[in-house]
Amino acid sequence: MSNLNLTLDRLCVNTIRTLSMDAIQKANSGHPGLPLGAAPMAYVLWRYHLKHNPSDPKWPDRDRFILSPGHGSMLLYSLLHLNGYGLSMDDIREFRQWDSLTPGHPESLLTPGVEATTGPLGQGSVNAVGMAVAERFLANYFNRPGFDIVDHFSYALVSDGDLMEGLAAEAASLAGHLKLGKLIYLYDSNDITLDGPMDLSISEDLAARYRSYGWQVLHVADGDTDLAAIDGAIHEAKADTTRPSIIIVKTTIGFGSPNKQGTAASHGSPLGEDEIALTRRALDWEWDEPFFVPDAVRDYLSNVRAEGGACQGAWNTRFEDYAREFPALASQWEQAFSGSLPEGWDVDLPQWAPGEKAATRAAAGVVENAIAAKVPWLMGGDADLSCSTKCTIKDGGSFNGATGEGRNIHYGIREHAMGSIANGIAYHGGIRTYASTFFVFADYMRASVRLAAMNDLPVVYIWTHDSIAVGEDGPTHQPVEHLMSLRVIPGLHVVRPADPNETAAAWAHAMARGDGPTALVLSRQSLPALDYAQLGARGDLSQGAYVLADADDPAAIIIATGAEVHLALSASETLAAEGVGVRVVAMPCMELFDAQPDEYKESVLPKAVTARVTVEAGATLGWQKYAGLDGITLGVDEFGASAPGDVLAEKYGMTAANVVAAVRRALA
Repeated sequence: MSNLNLTLDRLCVNTIRTLSMDAIQKANSGHPGLPLGAAPMAYVLWRYHLKHNPSDPKWPDRDRFILSPGHGSMLLYSLLHLNGYGLSMDDIREFRQWDSLTPGHPESLLTPGVEATTGPLGQGSVNAVGMAVAERFLANYFNRPGFDIVDHFSYALVSDGDLMEGLAAEAASLAGHLKLGKLIYLYDSNDITLDGPMDLSISEDLAARYRSYGWQVLHVADGDTDLAAIDGAIHEAKADTTRPSIIIVKTTIGFGSPNKQGTAASHGSPLGEDEIALTRRALDWEWDEPFFVPDAVRDYLSNVRAEGGACQGAWNTRFEDYAREFPALASQWEQAFSGSLPEGWDVDLPQWAPGEKAATRAAAGVVENAIAAKVPWLMGGDADLSCSTKCTIKDGGSFNGATGEGRNIHYGIREHAMGSIANGIAYHGGIRTYASTFFVFADYMRASVRLAAMNDLPVVYIWTHDSIAVGEDGPTHQPVEHLMSLRVIPGLHVVRPADPNETAAAWAHAMARGDGPTALVLSRQSLPALDYAQLGARGDLSQGAYVLADADDPAAIIIATGAEVHLALSASETLAAEGVGVRVVAMPCMELFDAQPDEYKESVLPKAVTARVTVEAGATLGWQKYAGLDGITLGVDEFGASAPGDVLAEKYGMTAANVVAAVRRALA
């Protein structure tokens, strides 16, 4: 048990509470209920258990802490301020204001000490599962006898709302199955949601549910005041590393507010000046001045930075000894955590001879394995579809959460959780990861993909079966609107390669890109490797679009992606035989093309050529900016049907003959 100093500890807890309610009141916006109720458990964790160094928030072997209910962000900002993370009192006063370091929900790229951007409920709790996966994998790969350079816990403070979300249930099931014993949830169980008491919407036995998942379930009956019980429960959770733990801490939302505690009224609105005055008295708070931190609290927490520095210093010494003993591993460690890749990782990637056929999903699997052989910290998984998405790392083994062995994560049919766990792995650092499923199921992952893009996480999405060419499975499995719906996410690179070799280039781009996610959208059907030399192609995938085939003084331009590039080429040959010169532009990645200089864009899509046809087996919305007012967009603007893929292509106009007809109309 820890040596608690209950008098000072309670003063620290109430400092967190008062700072939080004062900041929310000044902003006239925010959620005071959670900071007032959850301050004790968060404080005890940070003061007596969390391994961290405020002077170096990115120290690789720190414990990770995620505040999953991000609406309670003032709890985290108060902790960061009091623990010396560089958040000033002015930053606290500027809560939820323009250009401040204390936004309404925590943002990992903005505020030092914030491990993950948590806003949508459930995401943070699942990110913590990903962090625990990363810790186990890295410990297995890098640790050696006497040199445990990876040895830390992943904590998440979770709420009633978090654990109602479906992705949280998916992830908890997987975490228990994997026996992620260094994962600990502190559950702020206050029985209130925004609309009122939880019994309006739920009556399950949550403890029984988590026990059935394989978790250790612990209880704290009085989370409002019993700091010793909280401390003991955390000790007990840490002691059992054979399974994840959830500590159910019964709290009172808005604790201390005489008229609002225990009710939804304290959840999402400032308390009001009069209620704050009453709350100060109820908490035995002696000071009326807002944003006040007693000297005793400052003094008591003044050594946190020194303690964290000493802890990291001991680790640094251990790592120096490790580097002398295992220089190759130490070098890999530095590369992995800096986000760099081994020299020569992209040399001799697989290539396909012109005319050689392969589905781009199959080609991607071959390329992935070539990269994995040179980047041992590449690992990932699929939603029970590896036999179809071809994403298995051969001889990589199945990931074992107890030992950390294995590079292939069997996510099961849990796409929601898979996306967020992959984000958690990326947040942790030291690993490059991917997640794979059928493209139509990208919808299940959308919130996680959006957050990955928002936070510059270099996750690779392998989405296969990219169009109506899926065929007989029918419209439920045929992505139509997905390409365009994902292209509107800022920062996401959506790459739809036209052949096996462009697929290799797509994988190379995804790996080289360390500042954001990349989607590889891949075909079920086989596609022949293009003869780029014969076509006289100039440009490459890194420019997003390029001239694949050209004519002297072209009269029209056909722009296409993926399998439809082959239709465009066939159409251009037919038109050339009729004396109509056509330029064919391959556009594997709109985002990369849009980022090019105007001069390059003009060289590919000259404004003078207004007869344009775009071809993609998906929604046409968005293609108009490339087709222009006089252009024609060919695509699929309905849900598809159940039939063989070649039949569907004909029925929906995805044929070379239809492209030829469209060019003629554009020229008319």
